[in-house]
Amino acid sequence: MNISVQNDTTLKNLKLWVWIYFILLIFEGALRKWVLPQLAEPILVIRDPVAIWIIYKSFTEGYWKPAPLINIIVLITVLSVILALIIGHGNIFVALYGLRITAIHFPLIFAIGTILDWEDVVKIGKVTLWITVGMTLLVGIQFYSPQSAWVNRGIGGDMAGSGFGGAAGFYRVPGTFSFTNGLAFYYGLATAFIVYFWMSGKKQVSKILLIISTIALLAAIPLSISRTVLFQIVVTFAFCAAISKKNPGILTKIMGIGVLIAILLTILNNFAFFQTATYAFTERFTNANETEGGVEGVFIDRFLGGMYKAVTDESFSFWGDGLGLGTNAGAKIMTGERGFLISEGEWGRIIGEMGFILGLAVIFIRGGVVFKLLLDSWRSVKKDNILPWMLTSFGMFMILQGPWAQPTTLGFSVLAGGLIMASIKQI
Repeated sequence: MNISVQNDTTLKNLKLWVWIYFILLIFEGALRKWVLPQLAEPILVIRDPVAIWIIYKSFTEGYWKPAPLINIIVLITVLSVILALIIGHGNIFVALYGLRITAIHFPLIFAIGTILDWEDVVKIGKVTLWITVGMTLLVGIQFYSPQSAWVNRGIGGDMAGSGFGGAAGFYRVPGTFSFTNGLAFYYGLATAFIVYFWMSGKKQVSKILLIISTIALLAAIPLSISRTVLFQIVVTFAFCAAISKKNPGILTKIMGIGVLIAILLTILNNFAFFQTATYAFTERFTNANETEGGVEGVFIDRFLGGMYKAVTDESFSFWGDGLGLGTNAGAKIMTGERGFLISEGEWGRIIGEMGFILGLAVIFIRGGVVFKLLLDSWRSVKKDNILPWMLTSFGMFMILQGPWAQPTTLGFSVLAGGLIMASIKQI
C-alpha cells in the first residue's frame, strides 16, 4: 500500500475515534439510564479506553508527540499515586481512578488538537446544532413529565428519577446526561458554536437549522432551570463584544442577533409551556441568588473564593490525602457512599488530594494552558478566524476550574480544549 494512502487512512481512523469520544460524551448518560442500566458503573469510564487508544495510536503513528508539559503532569500524577499509597489513603483502585484524570484525559486535549483540523471542528459544530434541537425536545418532555416516567429514570434505571432540586414544583433535568451539570455544559458548547455560525461571514450551515437551533437554545434556558446556561450565553456574547474593535462588523452582528433573540423570545412567550418554564426558572434564579448572596456573591464565592480557600485551607494535609479520594467514585470505594470527602471545589480537591506543592503545580499547568489558548485564539481573530475565540469562551472555565473529578465535566473540558487547539490551525 502507498505510504501516503496508509497515513491518510490512519488519520481518518483517528478522527473517527475522536468522533466516538464525542458521541459517547453526549450519550453515555443515556446508556447508563435507559439502554444498559445494569452496566451503569463500568459505563462511567467508557471513554477511558477510547482516550487511551487515541493517545497510543496517534503517538505510535507519529501524529502526536507529548510536549514537556505533558511529561511533567504525568510525572506529578505518578508521584501523587506513590504518595497516596505510602502516606495517603492507601487504596490502589482509588489512586488509579484519580490517575486517569491527568495521565490520560489531560494529554488527550493535545492529541485531539493535533488530529483534528479547522474543518473537522466546523463539522462537529454542525452536528452539535442538530443535537441541540433534539436535546431541547427531550428536556421539554423531561421537564413536564413526573420523575416516575421512563424518560426521567436515574442511573441504573433508578425509579426515583434523575431530576435535581429546581423550583416551583419542577426539577432540573439532565437530558441525555447522567446529571444536570452535563446538560449545562452541553448547552455551553452549543452556545459557542451557534454564536460563531451567526457571527461568521461564511455560509457554513443552513439558515433554517441555525434559527431552529437558536430557538432550541433559548427555550433550554428556562426548561433546564440552569443559571449556568444563562451565564455561558452572557460570557460568549461578552467575548464577541471584546473583539468588536478588531472587527467593527461584529458589533453590527451582535445587535442583529440581539434583535432576533428579542423577537424569538416574544414569540416563545406566547406559548404556555415557555411561560411555565420561565416562571420556574425565575423563581430558581431569585431564590438561589438570595441564598448565595446575589450574582456578585456567587462569583466571589464559587470562583475567587474557591481559589482562595483551596490555598489557605488549614485542614488540607501538606502532602495530600491521596489521589482520587476527592472523587465521588473514590468516596464510594472508601466509604460505600458517594460524596465529597475533600472539597466540592476543583482547586480544593486538587490540593487536598495531591498536597500543596504538587497540587499547585497542576493548577498552574492548567492555568498556563488556558492562558496559551486565550493568547492563540486572540491572535486568530486578527487572521479573521473567530472560531477558536468563541470556543474559548466556553472552554477556558472548564479547563481552568471545571470539576474534573466528575467524568462528564472532564470530558467536556478535554473536548473543548482539543477543539480550540484544532480550530486555531490555519484554514
